Amino acid sequence: MGLHPDALVRDLSGSALLFPGQGAQAVGMGAAWGNAVPEIARFFEKAEAATGLPIGRACAEGPADLLNRTDVAQPALFTLGAAVAAALVSRGEIVPAKAAAAAGLSLGEYTALHVAGSFSFEDGLRLVAERGRAMQEASEAKPSGMSSVIGLEADAIEEACREASVGGIVSVANRNSPGQVVIGGEIGPLEEAERRCKEKGARRVVRLAVAGAFHTECMRPAEEALASALEATAISPPRIPVFSNVTGAVHDSPGTIREALARQVCSPVLWEASVRGLLGRGIRSFLEMPPGTVLRGLLRKIDGEASVAGADTPEEWQEAG
Repeated sequence: MGLHPDALVRDLSGSALLFPGQGAQAVGMGAAWGNAVPEIARFFEKAEAATGLPIGRACAEGPADLLNRTDVAQPALFTLGAAVAAALVSRGEIVPAKAAAAAGLSLGEYTALHVAGSFSFEDGLRLVAERGRAMQEASEAKPSGMSSVIGLEADAIEEACREASVGGIVSVANRNSPGQVVIGGEIGPLEEAERRCKEKGARRVVRLAVAGAFHTECMRPAEEALASALEATAISPPRIPVFSNVTGAVHDSPGTIREALARQVCSPVLWEASVRGLLGRGIRSFLEMPPGTVLRGLLRKIDGEASVAGADTPEEWQEAG
């Protein structure tokens, strides 16, 4: 099954492109796109040659334990997002430079910046491969974890983390949407913060299946490694506004992109603030690029009236049009 032969250029003039981050991966992701658009396979071949990692096999066959490794999942997600966007551009179905803006959750910010023209696929792949490798190593060096706290005000969660941090590292890692905040840290302090969140009235506290405490001080060695890689990478101003996870505001120069991407490793992901920044620009239409549907769920919690479509499969892409 191919893309519709009579497809018209999708009007992105009032829409924002959204790109998912780690956690959206699943064995089989991108299979429908790969079957429909053979050139997508070439992106995975390039990625495997450049990284030495079995990215294509992990996506297609798994096992899940392999795909979920931080050093595999990050380049895999970047490759799929970049490949589908490139396929749609080459077939004249989208013109990213005409989009109103773009944003990506954590790792997805790299895909957003690549599609917006800030760096090449090859350079972006090198960055995310180094990011994934360094974060995996930091996770293995310091046992840590993350937990989603549901149904508790952000101020109370911050207070719980401050109280628990006397025993070590624990802090807010993601502000995803109203009522959903993720915390992370060393195992002992994290367990104490979980307990305190429950005492303060959290509806649920769920430990996440991740390698370590991303977006906390546990990742400091990874931030330092990534900062060096960013300094060695050619970065251009994006052709469209791209929102930063670190500030919740638009990137304004190559220098601030380098700084923000390095800081992002240890800083909380301000996804709700980024979406509210998009909404504040009058953007009411959003397109979530593959894989998955995570960002649609978060967007509906932030603004239930916004229009959000997906492109997880070619069929979904056609329906979104």
